[in-house]
Amino acid sequence: MEHAYIEIVGARANNLKNISLKIPKKKITIFTGVSGSGKSSIVFDTIAQESGRQLNETFSKFIQGFMPKYSHAEVDTIENLSLAIIVAQKRIGGNSRSTLGTITDINPIIRLLFSRNGQPHIGPSHYFSFNDPNGMCKTCEGIGRMVTLDLNKALDHEKSLNEGAILLPGFSVGTWQWKMYAATGYFDGDKKIKAYSKEEYDKLVYCKPEKVKSAIVEGMNSTYEGLVERFIRQNIKTEGEKSEASKKKIAPFVTEKQCNDCCGKRYNETVLSSKIMGYSIADLTSMQVDSLLELVGKIKDQNLKPIVDNLSERLNDLIHIGLDYVSLDRETSTLSGGESQRVKMVKHLTSSLTDVVYIFDEPSIGLHPRDVHRLNELLCKLRDKGNTVIVVEHDPDVIKIADHIVDVGPKAGTDGGRIMFEGSYNDLLNTKTLTGEYIGRSLPIKSKTRTSNDFFETQKSSLHNLKNVSLRIPKGIFTVVTGVAGSGKSSLVNSVFAKEYKDAIIIDQSAVSANLRSNPATFTGIMDEIRKLFAGENKVSAGLFSYNSEGACEACKGRGYIETDLSFMDSVETVCEECSGKRFKVEVLEYKFNGKSIVDVLAMTVAEAVDFFTQKEIIKKLTHIVDVGLYYMTLGQPLDTLSGGECQRLKLAKELSKKGNIYIMDEPTTGLHMSDITSILTIINHLVDKGNTVIVIEHNLDVIRNADWIIDVGVEGGSRGGQILFEGTPYHLRDCKESITAKYL
Repeated sequence: MEHAYIEIVGARANNLKNISLKIPKKKITIFTGVSGSGKSSIVFDTIAQESGRQLNETFSKFIQGFMPKYSHAEVDTIENLSLAIIVAQKRIGGNSRSTLGTITDINPIIRLLFSRNGQPHIGPSHYFSFNDPNGMCKTCEGIGRMVTLDLNKALDHEKSLNEGAILLPGFSVGTWQWKMYAATGYFDGDKKIKAYSKEEYDKLVYCKPEKVKSAIVEGMNSTYEGLVERFIRQNIKTEGEKSEASKKKIAPFVTEKQCNDCCGKRYNETVLSSKIMGYSIADLTSMQVDSLLELVGKIKDQNLKPIVDNLSERLNDLIHIGLDYVSLDRETSTLSGGESQRVKMVKHLTSSLTDVVYIFDEPSIGLHPRDVHRLNELLCKLRDKGNTVIVVEHDPDVIKIADHIVDVGPKAGTDGGRIMFEGSYNDLLNTKTLTGEYIGRSLPIKSKTRTSNDFFETQKSSLHNLKNVSLRIPKGIFTVVTGVAGSGKSSLVNSVFAKEYKDAIIIDQSAVSANLRSNPATFTGIMDEIRKLFAGENKVSAGLFSYNSEGACEACKGRGYIETDLSFMDSVETVCEECSGKRFKVEVLEYKFNGKSIVDVLAMTVAEAVDFFTQKEIIKKLTHIVDVGLYYMTLGQPLDTLSGGECQRLKLAKELSKKGNIYIMDEPTTGLHMSDITSILTIINHLVDKGNTVIVIEHNLDVIRNADWIIDVGVEGGSRGGQILFEGTPYHLRDCKESITAKYL
């Protein structure tokens, strides 16, 4: 008999209150609830963790040594679990050899097409790979870009050689390396570089190595080469590792530019000479996915039908998921978090696995409201193949398609960790939970907008898909930049604007600190104050109240656990018996402040700590954390356990007392429950009222409705984007006919 549910009994990870739960298999179950309520503790720290651990145990100990480590999930039992595949928001990253075409396995299909049908025929399909010695451009080794000397930094064009025009380390006037140029007789030592003829300049800078009579030792032969050639040979093409110090020395003089030989196409001339319908393989991979699909449809050769069908299906998947605007040669490291997640989804759509549990973490991130239906179709497609789909999500339009909803709450942190509701979407609308109450609401369009007659303006730019546009941001008010995914919002704000206005502070979702010893108390700087209070009260040294210093338990060095390395088996972490995981020496716990030990204080939530302390400086910093909705975190919670949205809000808390800055936020509603949108708006308004300029890239309609000023980029993504369609108030945006955002407002 088939088991219809995944059954969880007694889950206790993080803040979960010993909960039990049944999740229907082969259905879409969506977990809702405020940020920090315990959704991720159920989905990731219980279901995914246990599935991963049991799967790993099927491999030999030797193989397990190379795999991610999973500890036992904190749960009594989980029954009927399947293999879990996590599709997280983590960016794909990858190196410069990883492109959209390589990661989705579409490039191998195109290579096959060229090896069968390209004219002239040049060889097997691997010859058409820029990662293969037979296919790559030899000059840049298939990367399309080259690291080279930045001549603006290396040469002072206002000086002559005798005045020290060469600014590179080791080339000062009179040195041996300087003589290699100044004493050759090729150049007039007193002539300023800017006065050189083209021939002289090329000789100084680009000349390929040539044998000459030595300029330094008479009667000896030596090699003369231009500055760029010498620099690349000495610093870039050197075998073996250079020391950190010497890397640091040359770093200011290094720049990256397009490879001269292949013009950034990555392939060698032979590969580029083989064409289909007049297009080379580089031409095809640089096309937008939708244009490429159209072109591939024109190949009518019956022998190629299986290849063309396979290729068309994969391109169609990319288009259906809303990535019609990207090209296959786009490097994966340049994709946004939302784009990365959608690329991973395409990979799973083409897989023939069934009975799998797919786990998604807020897949609607980075999607314009118009494109959410595409995401929903995908989730349904995965379910209909016979899989169980579990989604952690805040977007009401995604929550609507759930077969089953689990609402976790009632609030966050210690006030969360309970199951508030299980059932259908319609039943959720009639419950009194936070999600039930907020799911149908939307905020009104802001009627009284702030105005500004002063602007920060950028130079015109054509970066990526931008159509020679400049960005004008009104000073001292709240601007939201909108537009569909891929329209050019991030290029305009994060690349162009942030480069020109270097003092702009970017508050994104990257990790706050990877150090397992940092926590909210150290991050905000109140830990030093707390140590002083304990030291003063007990007349002892402040270092005793730090588990990184003299207060550390000697057995575990202040980590709270002991790691035992069992050579080829997993290293095992066990709670330190000496301090019972408290990280401090036992005697430190006897020192009290207002009746609490240092361990008691670190275990307090931020909300509790606000009531406990009376010191103004401490309360002020803690209140900022409460204001950004992180009141449920404990002072001692390691920062590497925070989600992306929590990291972003913690960074925001640090900025709340500053004025006169420009802040850039990329989707600050990530990970936020509908009931918290008003509080993030309150924070933004607080920053603006203090005299700051706030720029937000956002798809959330409530945030858009509450902007003072909107810049809408579009019309579509990719080549059909990159223009500014509208600048003005939310109220007037409704009249902009071309704007897709306007239709949803």
